[in-house]
Amino acid sequence: MAWFDIIGTIGVALIILAYGAVQTRKMRSEQLSYSVMNLIGAAMILVSLRYSFNLASVVIEVFWILISLWGIVLWFRHRNSDIPPSESPAS
Repeated sequence: MAWFDIIGTIGVALIILAYGAVQTRKMRSEQLSYSVMNLIGAAMILVSLRYSFNLASVVIEVFWILISLWGIVLWFRHRNSDIPPSESPAS
């Protein structure tokens, strides 16, 4: 296994762990850690895709990163608010 495959596999594990934690209610999707795990995982997968290119996978990882960044922005916007990000009106 090449180093970039190992990086990509760790990225996949992070995304699966985050999703599994939400599904088992160990983590909430509104938590900063959820978005950060998804962001890092997707970035690590993109590293591996740099060496073993697949357009469809690159596209989904770019969107995964953008959505994760949006989740981080929402977390920072609402961290001092009494309203959880999931209940606030769309901006």
